[in-house]
Amino acid sequence: MTDPTGLLRGAGLRSTAPRRAVLEALLSRPHSTVTDLSQAVGGQLSNQTIYNALDDLANSGLVRRIEPAGSATRYETRVGDNHHHVVCRSCGTVADVDCHTGEAPCLHPASAPGFAHIDEAELTWWGICTACANSSN
Repeated sequence: MTDPTGLLRGAGLRSTAPRRAVLEALLSRPHSTVTDLSQAVGGQLSNQTIYNALDDLANSGLVRRIEPAGSATRYETRVGDNHHHVVCRSCGTVADVDCHTGEAPCLHPASAPGFAHIDEAELTWWGICTACANSSN
């Protein structure tokens, strides 16, 4: 596992206990919600403390915030690459999907009036995961 203290310091953040706990939980549980993280840290941190830590981590570039439509905001430590997500409509499981073009943005709008530069495209696929498909048979 990657060292949370080293990651925090490398990003210019102080290595506080809440930041370390949240980052450590995210490193082993990608695509976590605040509720998931609260359970992962054994309820030792308030939701507000978790949100504060996540804001610091996201603003420093250590964490990526994803917001699938109709789903709770989720957080992941896979940053700095061009990947997308697939979400199960039944259970809400989220998985990473590598972009086949490799470079951002992998999609280009037909037009973008008033924008000089487009640097990112966010894509979410929706479907039914294997576990949910198998349980309905």
